[in-house]
Amino acid sequence: MIPKVRKAVFPAAGLGTRFLPATKAMPKEMLPLVDKPLIQYGIEEAIQSGITNVVIVTGRGKTAIEDHFDVSFELEHLLESKGKDDMLQAVRSISDMVDIAYVRQREALGLGHAILRARDLVGPEPFAAVLSDDVIDSEKPCLRQLLDVYEYFGCSVVALMEVPRDQISAYGVVAADPVPHSGMDGRLFRIQDLVEKPKAEEAPSNMAIIGRYILTPEIFTALDETVPGRGGEIQLTDGLRHLLRSRPIYGVKFEGRRFDAGDKLGFLKATVEFALKREDLGDPFREYLRHLTV
Repeated sequence: MIPKVRKAVFPAAGLGTRFLPATKAMPKEMLPLVDKPLIQYGIEEAIQSGITNVVIVTGRGKTAIEDHFDVSFELEHLLESKGKDDMLQAVRSISDMVDIAYVRQREALGLGHAILRARDLVGPEPFAAVLSDDVIDSEKPCLRQLLDVYEYFGCSVVALMEVPRDQISAYGVVAADPVPHSGMDGRLFRIQDLVEKPKAEEAPSNMAIIGRYILTPEIFTALDETVPGRGGEIQLTDGLRHLLRSRPIYGVKFEGRRFDAGDKLGFLKATVEFALKREDLGDPFREYLRHLTV
């Protein structure tokens, strides 16, 4: 029987230097996309996919993340006393949405190292990993698309998307063969190799790994045995390559639209498009854009 995935790990210890000076005192994961912080979109996706426990890997200066998902008695009392029931419910739903545990990553030594820091809280079971920089708008949650494949094969699964060759060096890239599978319409692949941030002319394909993963517990041993790269960092892509020696790994070209909210331009695009989809903001914002002089 294939073990159920109950937990999701959210690495959130990075310094967010691409958003300085905004992130000098505020975690990049707490940057608001319309009116919710980036990390909340990822956690809501995990919950909608059936996840019941979340592990957030934090670092120095990240207490705002813990405060956001904690109970705020003073704020709740103020909203209740003023009869602002809608706002009160919105605030309470954040602290009630899921069980969250935290672990510190003292040094930012790579995504693979962040995953290793969660080992004791995850235990010997499969788990999801979500990068909150990647905001994915899809009818069926991206993580759920990966879980459907995991629940059939019982192996690690990564999210894939095609990327222009001139951008490929910013990603982990796969060499993979298509696998026929009911309902997948040529979107399922068995991975043959993975390369972290290759030069465009050396990339094995234009299919890049995006920040959604389903990982079997063997990934911890693989990461333990992965040689640190530049800056002493342990990369998850390198750990997956090590895991591939002994276990199959699958990739899914997910259905949906991904926004790189860790990039200023990507963040702005996501803000505009998510605002336009909002019932309370869409029409007036669209009207404003029509009359904007640029």
